[in-house]
Amino acid sequence: MSQTVSLDAVEAPVVQRSDVIVVGGGPAGVSAAVAAARTGASVTLLERYAALGGLASGGMVLVLDDMINGNEITVTGIVDEYVERMAKLGLAVYPPAEDRYSSPEMWAKWGRWGAFDFHSHTHPKPICYAVAFDPDGWKRVSNDLVRESGINLRLHSWFSRPVVQDGAVKGVVCETKSGPQAVMGDVVIDTTGDIDVASRAGAPYAQDSYLVTLVFRLGGVDTAAAERFEQENPREARAINRKIKRMLGGAWELWWLKTPVPGVVWCNCPHMTGFDGTDPVSLTEAEFEARARIGAVLDHIKAELPGFGNAYLLDVAEQMGVRQTRLLQGEYVVTKDDVTSRRHFADSVARGRDYYTPYRALLPRGVDQLLVAGRHYSATPEAQRMSREIPPCMAMGQAAGIAAATAVEQGVLVRDVDPAVVQHRMREQGADPGDVPSENATVDQPEEVVA
Repeated sequence: MSQTVSLDAVEAPVVQRSDVIVVGGGPAGVSAAVAAARTGASVTLLERYAALGGLASGGMVLVLDDMINGNEITVTGIVDEYVERMAKLGLAVYPPAEDRYSSPEMWAKWGRWGAFDFHSHTHPKPICYAVAFDPDGWKRVSNDLVRESGINLRLHSWFSRPVVQDGAVKGVVCETKSGPQAVMGDVVIDTTGDIDVASRAGAPYAQDSYLVTLVFRLGGVDTAAAERFEQENPREARAINRKIKRMLGGAWELWWLKTPVPGVVWCNCPHMTGFDGTDPVSLTEAEFEARARIGAVLDHIKAELPGFGNAYLLDVAEQMGVRQTRLLQGEYVVTKDDVTSRRHFADSVARGRDYYTPYRALLPRGVDQLLVAGRHYSATPEAQRMSREIPPCMAMGQAAGIAAATAVEQGVLVRDVDPAVVQHRMREQGADPGDVPSENATVDQPEEVVA
């Protein structure tokens, strides 16, 4: 029998008031905050950790992908600014257009950067536009964008509860070292990754789980020697890598990839199932399990894999890579068929690889003045697993930020914002909202009007 404790009502001083409040400073959250500020709104951005970036920095998911449809680059906007700024710092690497095709030579040149179309069934997989980057570079660019946009940033502020009045979200309360603090505003955008705000505000959601991963990086790697060994001894290399992946207990096809920092590789593994990203007990178990696997495999890597003889554990991600927990069940729920058939929506406001995100999938049911953006958007679990990469989440964030600022500017509810206005303003900010379908899209036919 479970026990509960009843506490007195929380009294939280109001420390800030803004037109738009963004809860969660990951890729989607920073994009939302910057887009809202550029559209003219005052913005407060709340983040629980000590740095911005979410899974791109703290989670060290260090390749931007899922943003091409054939030769067409489909995800643009604020993500482009990140790539450009990190590249100027020497902290982003991507293949030039002339190298983006399938050949053994291009695979040897770019495969270990993760710059390939992982959906392709050809061998070798075609090289495509994808970007390898450094996690601290992401933090630096995030800070610069937030400062330049005049956003009120509050780190070390862990969302606790929404302030809901008459069915509309009016603000949020965060736990801090100074105690509970309230931030009030006209529109709240939930970019927590787990719809922490929307779920506690009463919005309907589904809950499921997928892989979790605690990413790590190795230093002291002679990547040239490692790649030369693979290319000259493919069968032996495959056997060694298969054993390493078995020891890790799960990994993608390439368990290590190069980074812009010489001698440093990142390992998007171990993949683990059966853990709940919203349960602190389960997350604690996942942290221990992941570190045990990493520790067990390191000596084997150093002894058996050429190029890794002097490798050492550089760092382990600050954040567990949780792919799926709560999913909004909003005004429209994107399905697996919508993604696989490339269904185009008239109210599309964001794009992924070759799929489209309707504005309705960012709108909770039953709660006003609240938007969501990121991996917890309104989709079935099957659809979300195919459409949750960082660049599409950033596009959703940019659309949500524009929609929130537009609602404030026009004095309307966010659900009454015209998606066509969001589409137009997305294009003004250099982003592709998906209003123009690609040639391979499935376009719904308009209903016939019966006289």
